[in-house]
Amino acid sequence: MAGVSDLWSERDAGVLRLPSGRSVRGRGLRHPLDPTAPLPSYGVYLLGRRPPETPWPSEWVRWPDFRLPADPEAARAALTGAWERAAGERVEIACGGGRGRTGTALACVAVLDGVPAVEAVAYVRRHYDRRAVETPWQRRFVRRFAHPR
Repeated sequence: MAGVSDLWSERDAGVLRLPSGRSVRGRGLRHPLDPTAPLPSYGVYLLGRRPPETPWPSEWVRWPDFRLPADPEAARAALTGAWERAAGERVEIACGGGRGRTGTALACVAVLDGVPAVEAVAYVRRHYDRRAVETPWQRRFVRRFAHPR
């Protein structure tokens, strides 16, 4: 397990602190990295096509803009892994703009952390970005995340 200094600070841009104390950073890949911010130790990238290579381990979830993941079970596995890693690593979750897909994924991670699914979108909007989770089907995806069919 990593030390506290290996985790995100609440001062780092885009960091969502979960009720358990774990933190995950959300980011838009179209925005350059802050050169003064620490780099992630693991990333989950939500894009319609394969993301560029990163110097840290990462996972790609095929997820077209304004839509839902192409493979919901693969998305669930990636987000569960991200939540588990966030206990001791700097995990980032990112899409192109950092709001719709990233917000949806962060809300799902919040559900894994114990936030009730019906409250997860509001939680992410309050603690990450007020415009996170952009479409009705993304909101529905979060509500159903706790109990997949």
